[in-house]
Amino acid sequence: MTQIEIAGRPIGPDHAPYVIAELSANHNGKLDIAMRIIEEAKKAGADAVKLQTYKPDTITLNCDSEDFKIRGGLWDGRTLYELYEEAYMPWEWHKPLFEHARKLGITIFSSPFDNTAIDLLEDLNAPAYKIASFEAVDLPLIKYAASTGKPMIISTGMADADEIQEAIDAAREGGCKQLAVLHCVSGYPAPAEDYNLRTIPDMIERFGLVTGLSDHTLDNTTAITSVAMGACIIEKHFTLNRSGGGPDDSFSLEPAEMAALCTGAKTAWSALGRVDYGRKSSEQGNVQFRRSLYFVNDLPEGAVVTLSDVRSVRPGYGLHPKYLNDLVGKRLNQAVQRNTPIRRAVFMDDL
Repeated sequence: MTQIEIAGRPIGPDHAPYVIAELSANHNGKLDIAMRIIEEAKKAGADAVKLQTYKPDTITLNCDSEDFKIRGGLWDGRTLYELYEEAYMPWEWHKPLFEHARKLGITIFSSPFDNTAIDLLEDLNAPAYKIASFEAVDLPLIKYAASTGKPMIISTGMADADEIQEAIDAAREGGCKQLAVLHCVSGYPAPAEDYNLRTIPDMIERFGLVTGLSDHTLDNTTAITSVAMGACIIEKHFTLNRSGGGPDDSFSLEPAEMAALCTGAKTAWSALGRVDYGRKSSEQGNVQFRRSLYFVNDLPEGAVVTLSDVRSVRPGYGLHPKYLNDLVGKRLNQAVQRNTPIRRAVFMDDL
């Protein structure tokens, strides 16, 4: 599969990278912040903004046993329920956020975390679904999302090759016709050296799908580099203020950085171009700075050219310097002046 389409936007190697601004928990419990994030994503040039649709009770259990406690990292010491109770987006916000995004002209969709979330998003006519990395092993969820017939993007953080294939198979079995996968490292944040971007072309060959990157590094270097490796989709967490204190703020891009990502990713894709050894449009005026062969003496018609009569110099309007030895000893069929470019036509015999 070389192309999919979301809300009329084609996504694939022949199109500029599709940039998704992940709103995640960066609303920090305020609808107006979520609205502003969508506005800033649009201004930055993102193609889409993505939500996460769950409730604490649909994603985990309200339990404080050791299994449910987070050890290490950003959320050390909290229970899963406590984290998601703070981070989740109230379901009644979804409709106004979808309406706001559509009014602004930016695509909006979400990651559902259970079947009831998919039902809600279907009522809002979500144009696509994103399966989060930790849910890539939830094959029944994938099949239910696939049954909607909408395009689907699956993140693959923590999944091995077999698990990725199982997720793809589940999506296919569920009825998904337009499917993409994202290379991902499920660290928050993740160091660039963990990303092993050479995995992307291997995924393209192995799974035969539109492939992208879900990037949790702290700057844009990894994401922009991924375009050169074949990434057609880039997803980055997005916030108004990285110091906002929310669960995901600290590893998210701010508006100026998102704008730089959108520009940089598109520039990288444009620079890839095609195989072309010809002279480029930007080079046409610079032929003056190439070397070529020029006469350095005035010579009459019939003169035999010697090595002292010619030089390889700039500009590049004369014969290629590779012909220097070939023209020595040749006879002129016309008089020539010094400081003029050497042409084939001035010689009695072919070079």
